[in-house]
Amino acid sequence: MAIDKASISKALKQAKEKTKSRKFAQTVELIVNLNLNIKTNKVDFFVDLHYEKGKKISVCALVGPELQDNAKANCDHFVPATDFPKYQKDKKLTKKLAKQYDMFIAQANIMPKIAAAFGRYFGPLNKMPNPKAGCVVPPNANLAPLVERLHKKVRVKAIRNPVIQVGVANEKMEDEKIIDNIQTVYKALLANLPAAENNVKGAFVKLTMGPAVKIE
Repeated sequence: MAIDKASISKALKQAKEKTKSRKFAQTVELIVNLNLNIKTNKVDFFVDLHYEKGKKISVCALVGPELQDNAKANCDHFVPATDFPKYQKDKKLTKKLAKQYDMFIAQANIMPKIAAAFGRYFGPLNKMPNPKAGCVVPPNANLAPLVERLHKKVRVKAIRNPVIQVGVANEKMEDEKIIDNIQTVYKALLANLPAAENNVKGAFVKLTMGPAVKIE
């Protein structure tokens, strides 16, 4: 199934018209129903958008002494390796940290310590630093460009059910940017499907509190 700019624009307009305004900026979501056996063809990858999603993400770094100053300057928060033991002992503290931040960056050479301290609770919440997103870095990394990219990065996944649902923008953004982000995700999805367009049953766009509108 191919979708072009005009068809996305039409569906986006209808989705906005059918959704009541709220006191917050609603997320624009792309939903794609797949004709795919997820048991043998799991979909899980990251896409770099051309535009930010309209919502600031929070980033926390789990680092050794080599990256502490860099993390302090570029991330919303950082946890030094010297503090890992207290998180390993206190599951409530670890769960709170996991829920407080959207993305986590890890220093590669201390990954065993990170896994031991945070893996048990971060894993089920999909918050472990992900190498596919570029979030496992060497001790001499510059975190500034990585954090900037994370604000334009989305995860596309279908692991249990053959449905993709991903937030790509918010309703306050210019339509051109929203449409571009939708096209970027959709093209990347086709490239990651074994039979490309033949694996797509239908694509939809919706706002957080509104109905899904099919992209014809």
